[in-house]
Amino acid sequence: MLAHVYIEDLHRHVGEEVTLKGWIYGKRSSGKLHFLQVRDGTGIVQCVASKADLGDEPFARADKLAHETSLTIDGTVREDKRSPLGVELHVKGFTVFAEPTREYPISPKDHGTAFLMDNRHLWLRSKRQVAILRIRAEIIKAIRNYFDSRGFTLLDAPIFTPAACEGTSSLFEVNYFDDKAYLTQSGQLYGEAGAMALGKVYVFGPTFRAEKSKTRRHLTEFWMVEPEVAWLDLDGDMDLAEDLLVEVVAQVLKNRRAELQIIERDLTKLENVKKPFPRIRYEEAIALLQRKGKDCKFGDDFGADEETAISEEFDRPVMIHRYPSSIKSFYMKRDPEDPRTALCVDVIAPEGYGEIIGGSQREDDLALLEARLDEHKLPRESFEWYLDLRRYGSVPHAGFGLGVERTVAWLCGLHHVRETIPFPRMMEKITP
Repeated sequence: MLAHVYIEDLHRHVGEEVTLKGWIYGKRSSGKLHFLQVRDGTGIVQCVASKADLGDEPFARADKLAHETSLTIDGTVREDKRSPLGVELHVKGFTVFAEPTREYPISPKDHGTAFLMDNRHLWLRSKRQVAILRIRAEIIKAIRNYFDSRGFTLLDAPIFTPAACEGTSSLFEVNYFDDKAYLTQSGQLYGEAGAMALGKVYVFGPTFRAEKSKTRRHLTEFWMVEPEVAWLDLDGDMDLAEDLLVEVVAQVLKNRRAELQIIERDLTKLENVKKPFPRIRYEEAIALLQRKGKDCKFGDDFGADEETAISEEFDRPVMIHRYPSSIKSFYMKRDPEDPRTALCVDVIAPEGYGEIIGGSQREDDLALLEARLDEHKLPRESFEWYLDLRRYGSVPHAGFGLGVERTVAWLCGLHHVRETIPFPRMMEKITP
């Protein structure tokens, strides 16, 4: 039996006979030769089938292989500088495992977004979607490598929570036996508990927001990484976010350049992502927007239009810090030099991709945190455990949350986050 080799490894086997296992992605014929495009999840390679090598009957059958037929192919790997892989496979024989029972619904013609989303389980097989998912996997790997190599401990936070973390209007309520619970909006509060035990932790998992938003930046289910560090202030938090993003982008450029080229990403835009990132105060951002003709004032939050306008002024992510505390979450520490503002930061991606990181120094004073809970009308009994973190050895600490899907959208240059996750969940979409 010949060795099974994946397409991405074929270049290591020039001159050898190997077996491929995959699916027909396309084909064309010149009469004496059939050129079969075969995919296996790691790449797509051209397989050249001739009547001389196969014989009459197999050659005729090769011409009738339908799109997405699964099969194994035996052949010889030959160098071909015209190929993106540098090789092609000359077919000696093939065995069909399964032929489609219906015509494949996704054809080379243009399809509407709604049709493609309804067939998401099949759309994933396309060259572009495979490239995006490989880039997503690389981003996640880079994030984990960053924290794992710097002494952080992964902390798994619960999916079911007893109360809101980010605001009661965006909670998914679920029946929890004879009580009610909510799907987590963030693992941050549990990350703070972990930081008090382990010093440096990160939570990485799915989060849920019930915001009734249909923008190109919103999903109801998304993934977030949330580091939390004891004895860290806002400046250190910004340093950590900046360093993480620079390393993630560098790793994607190093390991997934081919995939970025498949989706036609402008690599020069990503190559600009280097330290230092510009850091501006919220008031400076307001002034910038006013100069650009935007009607805004102190106390206003920034929406997609404002974030896009700000990002147009920079060629890399920009950090906006010290927003008004009135528009930020209860757990954010206020700036002692200006109590109107919170010691917080949002990182806005360039090219109009909006906020990808939100973080802050956390309120470490028990009495002030109790007052914030009252101001936000949050149920005190649900947060007693959280207040314990301030009762027993409170310290300055800080962290942030990075949204994976928005980061994927930015690095891939995608218009909508629905392409950034295998099966997106949106207001109008919960299938397949």
